[in-house]
Amino acid sequence: MEAKPSSTSPSTFVDQLVVPGDVILDLSSMANQTIKLGGGLRQDGDSISVMKAGNLRFTKPNKYWVESSHKRYVPNAGDNVLGVVVDTKPENFLVDIKGPALAFLPVLAFEGGTRRNIPKFEVGTLLYVRVVNANTGMNPELSCMDANGKAAEYGVLKEGYMFESSTGLSRTLLSSPPYPVLEALGKKLSFEIAVGINGRFWVNASQSSTVILVGNAIQKSESLSLVQQKIYLEKLLKNIQ
Repeated sequence: MEAKPSSTSPSTFVDQLVVPGDVILDLSSMANQTIKLGGGLRQDGDSISVMKAGNLRFTKPNKYWVESSHKRYVPNAGDNVLGVVVDTKPENFLVDIKGPALAFLPVLAFEGGTRRNIPKFEVGTLLYVRVVNANTGMNPELSCMDANGKAAEYGVLKEGYMFESSTGLSRTLLSSPPYPVLEALGKKLSFEIAVGINGRFWVNASQSSTVILVGNAIQKSESLSLVQQKIYLEKLLKNIQ
């Protein structure tokens, strides 16, 4: 969903608590700049209003959304998520993306996908996928391709371990500049991480102890202040060479 803002900016609301019914932007006088509305916001006439309680967030160049630390994920088209295969049908894989309903991943939604090379996924296979459709009242549709039809970073996540989190923590892990906890861990440890906006992240490393340390540290950090995070990480990493 897109709208063009007036000279009145929603920046005064950014990082502030907003509740349903709050109007963060009046579109009655509009400039030529385009903004994008993410989850938790809607356009109602000339107003951009809040649909759910949370903190208003902004990411460059032009996207606004409401961040809530909910365990349940509400799918939006364009989201990158971690999904778990729960069943296979002739036309679709059924995938749990932590939303209100299972998502469909068409068997041909892979780069170069044809009837002759349909992938075989066992139940429990972990996938990094993109939400392409998320219409109300319908099962979300997924793809293992980017907008250009390329596999890019999408596909099976092998080895490693998947951790659960809130959707708020997921957005924080994906934020720019980098999440301080993730940055500190990366300076001391060698590991891979894939983050889904749906409240899941995957960690892989050469040693299982590193996977557990990183995953637990990220999960614990959500309940700590910035000062507490720093103290916690100093104690955690001081004995690591």
